[in-house]
Amino acid sequence: MGFLNYTFDWTVLWREPYGAMLIKGIVTTIHLSLLAWLIAMMLGISIGICRVLPSRPIRFAGSVYVQIFRNTPFLVQLFFWYFAAPLLLPKSSQAWLYDHVSDYSFWAGVIALGTYTASRLAEQFRSGLLAISPDQYHAAYSTGLTTFQTYRHVIAPYAFRIIIPPFTTEFLTCFKNSALTMTIGVMEITHTAYYIDSFTWHGLETTTAASLTYLLISAWVVLFMSLIEKRLPIPGMIARGQ
Repeated sequence: MGFLNYTFDWTVLWREPYGAMLIKGIVTTIHLSLLAWLIAMMLGISIGICRVLPSRPIRFAGSVYVQIFRNTPFLVQLFFWYFAAPLLLPKSSQAWLYDHVSDYSFWAGVIALGTYTASRLAEQFRSGLLAISPDQYHAAYSTGLTTFQTYRHVIAPYAFRIIIPPFTTEFLTCFKNSALTMTIGVMEITHTAYYIDSFTWHGLETTTAASLTYLLISAWVVLFMSLIEKRLPIPGMIARGQ
């Protein structure tokens, strides 16, 4: 009965100042997710390669990173980067950080989400590397390529094409995990929806808008990655549309 007595007011989504706040929340979500994904890509691919190199110390270092960041909750890591990490810096660096980085919660969220996602992406990339036949490595080495050139020009592009489906899933997880940054004060779309609700008592409309935002962006990402997967099939292997 309570639901039936609810008076919808969808104008809360576009009337001032709430419409502008929602748009800013959406932009913040996308901005934070893309920066975190960029960190995850660079770090995750590097660690994934380290995990399969012949050198035991390098493999061990890569394994330690994965075990630490993958096996602790993302929320704990988020609190670490926001509350604890600055305390590890010298006093002068702490003062500079608090005086010159006005939106530190945003950057703490980017670092936390990027490093956490990198540990998951590294394992996906490692599985892609292990799926490649040793003959591919031997063929590349036989042409005179060094180890770095072999991974740069032959193995890494091949592994990337293999892991496109789980790669898409990891990006969507990264995008949705950005909502947790509201716990440290980042005004992304979820936090913005909650914030507007606290003034208007129209949380149903604002959370619906936030949910639709996630669904629409996720659908666009899935469509985009499906097109890439379709355009980059590996000959002799199952690919989308075949």
